Amino acid sequence: MKAVVFDGKALTLEYDENYPKPSIVNDTDVIVKVEYAGVCGTDLHIIQGEFPASKERPLPLGHEFSGVVHEVGKGSIFKVGQKVVVDPNRACNLCNFCRDGNYQYCLTAGINSTIGIWRDGGWAQYVNCPQDQVYALPDGITTEQAGLCEPYSCVSRGFDRASPISIGKKILIVGAGIIGNLWTTTLHVQGHRDVTVSEINKSRLDIVKGLGTGYRLVTPDVLASENQRYDVIVDCTGVGKVMEINFKYLNYGGKYVLFGCCPPTHQASVNPFDIYNKELTLIGVKINPFSFPKAIGLLKAMGDRYLNYDRLGVKTYPLSAYEEALKDLKTGHISKAVFKIE
Repeated sequence: MKAVVFDGKALTLEYDENYPKPSIVNDTDVIVKVEYAGVCGTDLHIIQGEFPASKERPLPLGHEFSGVVHEVGKGSIFKVGQKVVVDPNRACNLCNFCRDGNYQYCLTAGINSTIGIWRDGGWAQYVNCPQDQVYALPDGITTEQAGLCEPYSCVSRGFDRASPISIGKKILIVGAGIIGNLWTTTLHVQGHRDVTVSEINKSRLDIVKGLGTGYRLVTPDVLASENQRYDVIVDCTGVGKVMEINFKYLNYGGKYVLFGCCPPTHQASVNPFDIYNKELTLIGVKINPFSFPKAIGLLKAMGDRYLNYDRLGVKTYPLSAYEEALKDLKTGHISKAVFKIE
């Protein structure tokens, strides 16, 4: 089958038309025929050697994907032909973290066993998935829209971590890549209107403008020249220095959501007195434990008004055009690259 394969030892990508097609191993396995598979910022960090991934053997990346059921084990609840989306993360169900409902902290599962990072992922025509990681799509959600379900599940988790966020709070979104855009749409559909989006790349600000939210759009130099304070700041950049700068813009009682995934090498300095004096809250968000049902609910509520690929700045590519996809993403001409797999 066709796949884009990552070699964790050599840090290389290769388009392979003869990668082995998966087969049923366990009775509850589900073979998903992939239709849409996203390129995440984490994937870029993995390719650059900045984020841990499997080095045992070359494998297809891709932890954001949707498609249809192609084949099932005899014990599976799924049926061939069903539209589905896949949660790449799962619990080991044995350690104290997992049994306490916090599999994001699991040292053997969680992000340490992710499909598309540690196991064959969605940058391929077919993927073998345990059925407990597969979700049937309700009527009204297309597989194209569901290609965004995994990042929306992470946003849903971040929203829950930061809650309550009362309507009328002054909110700053830092970074207008796809995650910033998904936060923008999530806040808007829930009624938030006092929102500012900061982004250094003006073409990305144009994409946000096309979403029609009416949010205030600025560049970081404008933020620095103002004397404004925000009740909630959502950092979608994954850059330690950006966090250090923008932490100063928090209002008394403010919350800073560190959502973008920083490489382990990044550092940031904050003033402990400010945390004490302003009673500030710093919120980390790691993957998406048990948030896929909420993300599916979000997708159903949003519809084409918010999930239109063109308005979000999402561009689709065949697997064979992976080099072009990564180049466009890195230059900021698009907010997100998604493989449309035939």
